[in-house]
Amino acid sequence: MKRFFLFMFFVFFAYFLQAQIISGKIVDENDNPLVGASVIIKNTFLGTSSDLNGDFSIKSKFDNCEIVISYLGFESISQNVKLNGKNQNLGKLVLKPSAYMSDEVIVKATRADDNSPIAFISMDKEDLQKRNTGQDLPYMLELTPSVVASSEAGTGVGNTSFRVRGTDPTRINITVNGIPLNDSESQAVFWANMPDFAGSVNNLQLTRGVGSSTNGAAAFGASMNIFTGSLSNKPYAEISSMMGSFNTFKENLKIGTGILKNGFSFDLRLSKLDSDGYVENSYSDHYSMMMSAAWRGKTSFVRANIIRGNQKTGITWYGCPQEVLDTNRIYNPAGEYFDEFGNRKMYKDNADNYIQTHYQIIFSKDFKRNLDLSAGIHYTRGDGYYEQYKMDQKFSKYLLPNIVLQPDPIINGLDTLIPNAIVINRSDLVYRKQMANDFYGATSSLNYKNEKLKLSFGAGWNKYDGDHFGNILWMKNLKDLPINYEWYRNYGEKTEFNVFSKINYEIAKSLYLYGDLQYRNIRYFMQGEDYELDMNGNLIVLDQEHKFNFINPKAGLFYDISDKMNVYASFAVANREPTRTNFKDAAGDTLKTPKAERLYDYELGYNYRSQRFSALVNLYYMDYIDQLIPTGEKSNTGYDIMTNVAESYRAGIELVANYKPINKLSLEANLTLSRNKIKDFVSWAATYDEDWNENYESFDLGERDIAYSPNIISSGIVSYKPFAGFNISWIAKYVGAQYFDNTSSPNRKLDPYFVNNLQLDYSIETKFIKEINFSFIVNNIFNLKYSNNAYGGMWYEQGVEKTWAYYFPQAGINFMGGINLKF
Repeated sequence: MKRFFLFMFFVFFAYFLQAQIISGKIVDENDNPLVGASVIIKNTFLGTSSDLNGDFSIKSKFDNCEIVISYLGFESISQNVKLNGKNQNLGKLVLKPSAYMSDEVIVKATRADDNSPIAFISMDKEDLQKRNTGQDLPYMLELTPSVVASSEAGTGVGNTSFRVRGTDPTRINITVNGIPLNDSESQAVFWANMPDFAGSVNNLQLTRGVGSSTNGAAAFGASMNIFTGSLSNKPYAEISSMMGSFNTFKENLKIGTGILKNGFSFDLRLSKLDSDGYVENSYSDHYSMMMSAAWRGKTSFVRANIIRGNQKTGITWYGCPQEVLDTNRIYNPAGEYFDEFGNRKMYKDNADNYIQTHYQIIFSKDFKRNLDLSAGIHYTRGDGYYEQYKMDQKFSKYLLPNIVLQPDPIINGLDTLIPNAIVINRSDLVYRKQMANDFYGATSSLNYKNEKLKLSFGAGWNKYDGDHFGNILWMKNLKDLPINYEWYRNYGEKTEFNVFSKINYEIAKSLYLYGDLQYRNIRYFMQGEDYELDMNGNLIVLDQEHKFNFINPKAGLFYDISDKMNVYASFAVANREPTRTNFKDAAGDTLKTPKAERLYDYELGYNYRSQRFSALVNLYYMDYIDQLIPTGEKSNTGYDIMTNVAESYRAGIELVANYKPINKLSLEANLTLSRNKIKDFVSWAATYDEDWNENYESFDLGERDIAYSPNIISSGIVSYKPFAGFNISWIAKYVGAQYFDNTSSPNRKLDPYFVNNLQLDYSIETKFIKEINFSFIVNNIFNLKYSNNAYGGMWYEQGVEKTWAYYFPQAGINFMGGINLKF
């Protein structure tokens, strides 16, 4: 395995002795130079941009090549160039204004551009389609640098998530068309609520580190900017169907009118996904839809989007207990109960159910060629619940009185005996924990540029209102339970406002100064009662309010050494407020109320690209102040809480390489080597003496690894095209060992895993169907038994450490095949 990745990274090729220069001048129809137009040589890694006068030059080692020139707001052009060993000046290349304004301008203010000192990767529609083999979006990102995806069901469908450099999903900012996607309270994105969303994504940008200022949740280590718009001039239709292991079926329909004569267009995507999952009771029953209606003029456009997801997913978040992992790795305790004869039963409605609908209206106006404005309003409605069967539950936990049964008197001759009363204080039951929420707000941005300067201003205001409540549907030992008996209810309200400004200025030839300043204001309020009891037997009162004001500055330099090489350096600050769970679990214990976290992010990078080879080296140091982590500590109400640790850091190097030795063969690889440390970790654990007396004690463990942060992450793809339309890809992913708590105990560590997949793709064009694509993938081809996620903790018995742990095992060898028809 090590030899494989060393080959992928350090293989190089002998360069040709000479390179010819292609040059030209890019102008508009009025002979005005277009500054910063993109020029790439097709099927290579080479690219450049036009200078202040619209001039460009780029070297090619091929006698014949094709260059592609593009500029936002103009129609792209391509031109075949024959060099024959000589330099070639193409003269003036005139770009025509697009007949309709591009809607991609709406994400311009919140994205990094090519000369920003930021580590990022972009994926377009074609990239995503290659990776879209029936799994959720996190698994389409898994082959990008520093990313680790995980799946509770073991198949990449259902409850999935991803981490970047070890940064968990609650710290990754995600926007769709510049509009926040993260749940306001948990600060995470639940991909099960957006089934097959990747089918509507036109392109995305995944940023590692603090990155560029954006709307919504804190970008506390990573961010992802998704764009769903498209500009199809002609009507289209697309039908796809996939099927595979574990009774997995996915159907997808896309249709669009193209741009009509009046400038309107309409697009629709419908998706259905079903799977039994690998793990027991990990089924998925998902529907999704996206509808868009747009009007485009020459200098403005309006788009309305509706994105809807309807999911029913078997509860899988408990994992598999370590005691049975080796003997029954698909075991899932969720929904399990036993009848009076001791027979194991499964409650069929033990599931997570959620419907989420997003509404977006987006407007953009191009006032002049160098000034544009975008604005959007949005509303999201969410309704859902999860239903569970629970055995032997105390009545008092649900604020219900015990049942007292007085048996009939026993008459024995002249004596009457009064039997003792029978007290029933426990019962099996079925409950629903429910939530209903509204999220709404507005975003805006203004972009300006001239020959040397790019300026962006942005602002956003969002509000979240959410109810959390629980109902008991049935109790075995209480026949007269009130219908939909409610035992708790609480309410959360969160308001977030942000404003930012960005500048990218060419202070000298090919040297760019980047500056970015963001202000965020957050108010979070909650009231009501939680579902757990305090030590007095009352529901824990959650009433509290928190306010935060954050200033997040960012600065850096970017230098183009040549058309093949550039270097950059940056420094950025991010602040993040605690989540609802962080505050809720500390309720009633003011000394344990969590503080905000702060991150200082230092990045240093080098890019190289040539005709056949491209490489990136990126160094990072992420210095945390008051990072919130689990320590085993409890509040005085008995909750496990997250604790601020004074100092912790992530430091690493990211290596990315792409190599095309011949046109039919391509190699892609990335490798992240890192250290992720808490400088002075104090752990808490329950201790028991020989008489089973319980006490909670702290243990000063010194420097420890941050949980879920492998020191090695790598992936590679070898693709070969033996003939036109057919592609064979060998895909490999390696994730090093990682701890799943912060004690660095070998008893609570995930083993490293190296997973290999084989993917086959075949595409043909016919007279009646524009394009037919066939795909087939063998996942985990070597049938490796591994888990990519786990959680757990410890206790002590008479000074001896004990471990409890739950794992999320992944499927062995499995298959997926599909067909896609484009009309």
